[in-house]
Amino acid sequence: MKLIYNKVYSCLRMKFTSPSWLHIVLPFYLFTFLPFTSSAQERKPQNKPYIDLRPMHFGISVGFHMQDIEFQNVGPQVVTLEDGTTVTETVVIDQDNWNPGFSVGVLADQRLSNHFSVRLSPTMHFGAKHLTFRHINRTDPEGRIVTATQDLKNTYIAFPINLKFAAERFNNYRPYIIGGINPMINLTSKSQDYIQLKRYDTMVEVGIGCDLYLRFFKLIPELKFSYSLMNAIDSGHADELTDSSLRVYTNAVNAGHSKMVTLTFYFE
Repeated sequence: MKLIYNKVYSCLRMKFTSPSWLHIVLPFYLFTFLPFTSSAQERKPQNKPYIDLRPMHFGISVGFHMQDIEFQNVGPQVVTLEDGTTVTETVVIDQDNWNPGFSVGVLADQRLSNHFSVRLSPTMHFGAKHLTFRHINRTDPEGRIVTATQDLKNTYIAFPINLKFAAERFNNYRPYIIGGINPMINLTSKSQDYIQLKRYDTMVEVGIGCDLYLRFFKLIPELKFSYSLMNAIDSGHADELTDSSLRVYTNAVNAGHSKMVTLTFYFE
């Protein structure tokens, strides 16, 4: 549990320093919590006052996400050339920018008590990771390090199981926190590109949100952070490449952990 906590904490701490993070958090805060704080002293008639007493809740979701991956580079590696000689090559891989993706899913929420519920929300994530490979030992005619790029497209189907703790409802707002496990299946087919991810992954996730009780339905904006507990890199992909010159890039990492920041809007 301590290892999981440290991984999630480091992930969240890093995200707070990213400008892309601010583009998600600031609109989420302004839209969700600012109206709640501005009307904290004023009682208003409640919309749908008995909706939370239902034993089961169902809904749909749409949202946006940003994918990231944390690589563990191997450093210098010995490469055997076609003539049998060996050379030492160093390739460093990193995801240099964020690519926004789209998410859509369904929701089933089982009420446990006045404050706790268990939620299952199967979701499809359509996105990509932009990777940059820097070949430290090679330079172009202008003296710059040789680089290569890859758009690692991903289509995931996720089956998150989360425990939700909600505060007391005030007027038509009810903030909550959430956490759980998210098994995922990578539906992207194999390719002859540099990096290939495994078919299965499992993430631990935490998030915050707020139930907004509108006149005819409940709107739930939620911000969630996910971190992979498994090595997502397909280590056998190098042996499947038909172009042997690509293997120096594929073998440049021995592990990678996926990350995801998701802004979701649920409709119940």
